[in-house]
Amino acid sequence: MSKMRKEHDSMGELEVPADALYGAQTQRAVNNFQVSGQPMPAAFIHAIARIKLAAAQVNAELGLLDPARADAISTAAEAVIRGEHDEHFPVEVFQTGSGTSSNMNVNEVIATLASREGLEVGPNDHVNMGQSSNDVIPTVIHVAAALELTGRLRPALVHLRETIDARAAELDGVVKTGRTHLMDAMPLRMSQELGAWSSQVGQAIERFDAAQVRLCRLAQGGTAVGTGINAHPEFAERVAAHLSAQTGLTFAPNDSFFASLAAQDAAVELSGQLKGLACAIMKIANDLRWMNSGPLAGLGEIELEALQPGSSIMPGKVNPVIPESAAQAAAQVIGLDAAVTVAGQSGSFQLNVMLPLVAHNLLTAITLMSNTARLLADRAIATFKVREENLAGPLARNPILVTALNSVIGYNAAAAIAKAAYQAGRPIIDVAEEQTDLSREELERLLDPAALTRGGIPQ
Repeated sequence: MSKMRKEHDSMGELEVPADALYGAQTQRAVNNFQVSGQPMPAAFIHAIARIKLAAAQVNAELGLLDPARADAISTAAEAVIRGEHDEHFPVEVFQTGSGTSSNMNVNEVIATLASREGLEVGPNDHVNMGQSSNDVIPTVIHVAAALELTGRLRPALVHLRETIDARAAELDGVVKTGRTHLMDAMPLRMSQELGAWSSQVGQAIERFDAAQVRLCRLAQGGTAVGTGINAHPEFAERVAAHLSAQTGLTFAPNDSFFASLAAQDAAVELSGQLKGLACAIMKIANDLRWMNSGPLAGLGEIELEALQPGSSIMPGKVNPVIPESAAQAAAQVIGLDAAVTVAGQSGSFQLNVMLPLVAHNLLTAITLMSNTARLLADRAIATFKVREENLAGPLARNPILVTALNSVIGYNAAAAIAKAAYQAGRPIIDVAEEQTDLSREELERLLDPAALTRGGIPQ
């Protein structure tokens, strides 16, 4: 058995692992909340430490915290931010709804580290000075999500879009049969098909940039219920300025601390944008799967990079594993958003009480979409090969090409040609030459698939 030591808090004495940096309040949470075995994400813990760093420096500037303690807290917080003590944050996701357990976990670890040189640093009186879990945790949700958006998700989406655009430019001359309702439709260029993906990703980036504006408005300074009790009047502005200096982002106090504590509207907005991105990722993944289907009995339009054996019983089978992974990640993000939606409306009076769940789901969704975007870009879109021979045959026989003759011979006559061509398995141009007085040369011009991808009314 592990060696234990005795710790005290306002509720009394408790045994804590001897080598743990945390104290009694964290241990109570570990004992109370054994639900999932999932600790809070590291990005969440590091963001709490950023608040503690900023608060210590601000309280020292305001003359409320002596310089020695402020320096010790700052040094300890910086170590936590660097991830040097991640194993000492065991409190899981499904804990007290305010996140008090995680806030105190960080307070206790920083206090222990800060006290190592013989200085007495208290987790509540010093590390948590001018703060409440009720404003720290909503602030952390915004800070952690904003940092993960700018540092992880946005660069991944830019990379995905650049990869799509590069392949689109490369494949601009490749014409294929379009599909609506999974049925043959008018032709388009592969660059146009991939261009739709690029637009989806680009608009997702725009939506995240817009959501970032609300994320940068912070709850810090509202303390317990939004009134700012026990915080200096300048605390909120100064903490936001310190966080801005730390991160390079532009943070400011929210215009209503009461709203910041009681509601999670900005988090719900961000979760919705992540769900929108997940829908785009699912669309791209499923297009890739359909285009790759076969290789003989499916569409066989592209050949995805072979990454691993696809079957434990069928030798030689290779599956579209990256699009499948992407689709599963997208489905998970859609589910996470449903939980955030429920959590977002779980504020009663002056506090939302599902904050840890909101934080966990947002950060998990950002991680899933960031990693998936890079996987799709690098292991599917950048590397697939086009099977042009499988595009050319169906394109030449596509009866829907007759749509180009609507303005010349009328819809009904064109429909008759399409039906005859389909039943006989013959090219549209051959049947049209027999059933109209249009010359072969004129039909070749009107039915040129590449020309039809440029739109307009064929003349």
